[in-house]
Amino acid sequence: MSKEKSAEWRGGHEPFRQTRQLSICFSVIRVFGGHILIEETRMSLPTTESKHLLSHTIAEWACGLKYKDLSPEAIQAAKLFWFDSIGCALGGSQQEDAKILLKHYRAMAGETVAGGADPGPASPMPATRGKGNATAFVSGFKTNPVDAAFLNGHMIRAMDYNDIYWKADPCHPSDLIAAPLALCESEGLSGKDLILATIIAYEIEMRLCEIGRPGVREYGWHHATLSAFAAPIAAGRVLNLTPEQMVCAIGISASRTFCPGAVTAGKLTNIKNTVDPWAGRMGAESALLAREGFSGPEHIIDGKEGLFAVFGHVQYKGQPASFDGEGLVKDLPASPKSHYRILDCGMKSFPIEALSHAPLTAMMKTVNENNIKADNVKEIKVEVIARAADILGDPHKYRPDSKETADHSLPYCMAVGLVDGMVTPLQFKEERVLDKSLIPIMDKIKVVANEEFEALFPKFQPSRVTITTNDGKSHSTRVDVPKGDPRDPMIEEEIAVKFIALGGDVIGKEQCEKLQKCIMNLDSADKLDELLALTIAR
Repeated sequence: MSKEKSAEWRGGHEPFRQTRQLSICFSVIRVFGGHILIEETRMSLPTTESKHLLSHTIAEWACGLKYKDLSPEAIQAAKLFWFDSIGCALGGSQQEDAKILLKHYRAMAGETVAGGADPGPASPMPATRGKGNATAFVSGFKTNPVDAAFLNGHMIRAMDYNDIYWKADPCHPSDLIAAPLALCESEGLSGKDLILATIIAYEIEMRLCEIGRPGVREYGWHHATLSAFAAPIAAGRVLNLTPEQMVCAIGISASRTFCPGAVTAGKLTNIKNTVDPWAGRMGAESALLAREGFSGPEHIIDGKEGLFAVFGHVQYKGQPASFDGEGLVKDLPASPKSHYRILDCGMKSFPIEALSHAPLTAMMKTVNENNIKADNVKEIKVEVIARAADILGDPHKYRPDSKETADHSLPYCMAVGLVDGMVTPLQFKEERVLDKSLIPIMDKIKVVANEEFEALFPKFQPSRVTITTNDGKSHSTRVDVPKGDPRDPMIEEEIAVKFIALGGDVIGKEQCEKLQKCIMNLDSADKLDELLALTIAR
């Protein structure tokens, strides 16, 4: 098979091509009245030459990156993000949607429990139950790496408490790293292999969220659409795919994971925290399929009817939507002296939607500095950027009836923070979310878009909160950078407080401390068996 034909076969379509003109000269012989006339004719025919598609550039970079190329700062950041992510997963395992998913996957694997009941993630079945070489957190359920990637990724995401990066689009890169973990475990690989894949996941996911003009969220799509392009790259690096296989893995994964924004619009459901982990799951399965020779379209990003082309039909404020393809691959890091994107990602100090952090921080500062009580408040005016007002202040958010809607409701988060003096996972238990005594306070909260702030985003996440008390006095605080932002990062000791708060009741404080030590020494682990064992409730 020729090189050109091979490319066509791998992609399922003719590769995207640049056109050149080729001049051809030929002769025409004509006979008129016994005379022979010879005419020379020139014409131009189009010829084609393969364009170097972005999927190839990314694949070559990812396949060529080695652990020795990573900076010490990036390695340390990867360990800290794993520390934060596993803490989120321990807490997430106790959420109702995580219990439903575990029960479903156990049933799919043919597991039964005495009496037909499911013990739930915090009541582990013996780790020998289930068939597979990958482990689900907390329960110890053994399954295949694709399902383990999804279950663990969902637990990381379930509380909306994991990391955050927001430029043209938002993302939570840790939604994707459960896939490399599951594959590292099933392939018997080391902590260094996991760290390398983690840094790759962050690099590509975060770059994808920078290049939209505007971001895909602005015209109704969810960022899990972009995650499906990043997930197979991290998974494929664990499997040591060739660049050609990696290109196919990207094409396989991204072909079926375009996600509409309805999952985070209006009334929210269990699917909100599921779509990104599903992209991670698809990344793992796509990489495994590509390793076996399954093909996918190489032009899925910037070729014919790929990501850039299909969104290019969208009009936004009178202009076609576009992407900065060059920015996606410009200065990809390749040495310890390079800057890795993982250093630009933030963590969450509250278990709520990312754009709620600055206004909630501003309100808590105002309340504490002025000793304001809930029953003395007449009105709370919250000024934020337009997309925050749209996501967090629409009518559904004033009457949340689920955790998923409550943690994306600025009126609820502000009201419960004012009354309880804190916003922790306890504030999102069903009985608190449905507490009607909070309704009058929510109705005092006015969320408005501020055009001045819009110009500062995404470099800053500005918010101003003005509290007017019953005596007519007003107190105002502005916050531009919330705690957990890379400019005000959470250090290991602060993450440890969050970790024990989330995991102490699940696996015990002593085991939390052992797990912390194991994670922070991930680069010295030959295999990941001890790490996974320490995540299991005893």
